[in-house]
Formats: sequence, structure tokens, C-alpha cells
Amino acid sequence: MNDTSMIADVLDDGALPLAEDLKDAAGQWLAYLGQERGYSPATLEAYERDLRQFLAFLKSELGHAPCLADLAPLEVKTFRSFMAARRRNGATSRSLARTMSALRTFFRWLENSSPHKAHAVRQVALPRVPHSVPKPLTVEKARALVEDGAGGDWIAVRDTAVLLLLYGSGLRISEALGLRRADAPTRGRDTLRVMGKGNKERLVPVLPVIQEGIVGYIEACPYILEPEGPLFVGAKGGPLSARIIQLAIERLRGGLGLPDTATPHALRHSFATHLLSAGADLRQIQELLGHASLSTTQVYTEVDRERLLAVYDAAHPRA
Repeated sequence: MNDTSMIADVLDDGALPLAEDLKDAAGQWLAYLGQERGYSPATLEAYERDLRQFLAFLKSELGHAPCLADLAPLEVKTFRSFMAARRRNGATSRSLARTMSALRTFFRWLENSSPHKAHAVRQVALPRVPHSVPKPLTVEKARALVEDGAGGDWIAVRDTAVLLLLYGSGLRISEALGLRRADAPTRGRDTLRVMGKGNKERLVPVLPVIQEGIVGYIEACPYILEPEGPLFVGAKGGPLSARIIQLAIERLRGGLGLPDTATPHALRHSFATHLLSAGADLRQIQELLGHASLSTTQVYTEVDRERLLAVYDAAHPRA
């Protein structure tokens, strides 16, 4: 999504007509987030969807295709009505909070890049998001999940290699699927340089079992993997979609007795939680995960405390 005109076209697919000035502004905003702020493709897609939903709502309120001039006089009640409509359609507080965050980012960018001002969006309180903690897998379940595809066809071997990177190195799914063939951590390459959120670079360890998994996939893959092309490819040779890995895990849940919370990101949670349980320092885990703030990493201390209390309740004779 680096091409401004392409991004703008996404916002004008015929179902949602926009005035040219607003269409261009939306495209420039998304390009700015991707190119200068380093937002991930997944975040850009979510923000584009949030903006599209708001502009569709605004069009229905105005009765015509919105333009930049329509944004300045917006009142707080417009944003509250939009959130209420989303809520009626089943949106969660977490989803609404993300949507409002996207809109605040868009209107703040507008104020900094044009004479258009829209203060109302900043006066809207964000929905209260219920506190939650990550839901990691047990060591046994995580091991079973990443070992399940060993010895299968090349697609099963590929999926195993991806899952090994998520659990063994703590990568996000977008980071694993964003690796180039030239980045492949093959035998003897025990570290991997990863570009994470906000273009934050970090160095992660690559265990021998992961190296062997990558080598096994490369040898089994029926396609020529160009050095600057994607390391992981789909069944037809194109870049591998995160959805394919999500579906692979969903298929494995029943046979392995995994909970619905078993997702690609749960393996990253498991990586952090299992390291903490084994005595790793919280600062070290922060560096391995690429968290900008230690407070983000501290949530895993709550996971570990809950696990210890559960063990205590189950084992202590007076519990």
C-alpha cells in the first residue's frame, strides 16, 4: 500500500463515492502512515476499513458524497451516532476504540497538513476496553502444534516452519511472512534481524530446530525462491497469506485438543510466557518481542501469576 493513488482508489470502489479532495487526502494519509510512520500492512488495512466505515456513515447522514469541507463542521454527536450504529451492528468496545483511534489519527493529520480543522473527534471519549491478559498455550500444546506438520507434504512442512518462527523466536505472523528468501535463517545462522512495528529493528535468536525446519521447507518447496522474493509462498507460488496459517491452526485444534484461543499470535504469547516462567528477565523479553514500552511486556507477569495460582489451587492440600 505504498502507492498513494492505489490507496485512494481503494476508498472509491463505486460503493462509496467520495469527492476528489477527500479521496486524495485519504490516500495521502494512508501513504504517510505506511511510508513515514512505518505502520504494518495489517494496521493500514484496518485503518482504511475504519475510515471507509465512517465516511459511508457520513454519506448516509449528508445525503451526498462527502468532501473535505464537510469534515470541519462535524459535531461530537455525529461521531457518537456513528459509534452507536457500529455498536448496534455488533462491534466490540475494543474494535470501536481502534476505530476512534484511527479517526483521531486521520483528523490530526488533516490539521497538520491542511487548513481544515475538526476538533470534535478529540472530544469523543474512547470506549472502555475490558482488561484482558494473553492466553498462551501450555508447553506441551505449543510443542504439539509446531511439530504436527513434520513429515507431511511441502505445505505442511511450510506451515511448521512458520509456526516454529512464531513460537521459537517470538515473531509476529506479519514479521514471519514478511521475510525474504535472502533472510532465511538456515543452518548455522542462529540470529535473525527483524523489522517490527514502527520500523523498529531487533535481533532474535533462531534455534537449531527452527533452522532445520526452514531448510526442510526450502528443500521441499516446488517453486524457485528468489533472494529478494518472499521466503514463504502459497500453493500457487505467490506470497503466503496470514489467513492460510490461521486456517491451518484452526484445522489442527480438534485433533490436538486445542482451545479456540490457539491462534498464530497465541504462539508469540506462549514464547514470552514460557521464557518468563523459566526465569528470563522482563527487559530481555521486551527486546526479543520488540515492544517499545516495558508496560506492554509486563502483561505477561499477570499470565504467569495466574498460572502459578492455578497450580497452587490445584496442588495445595488446604487450597
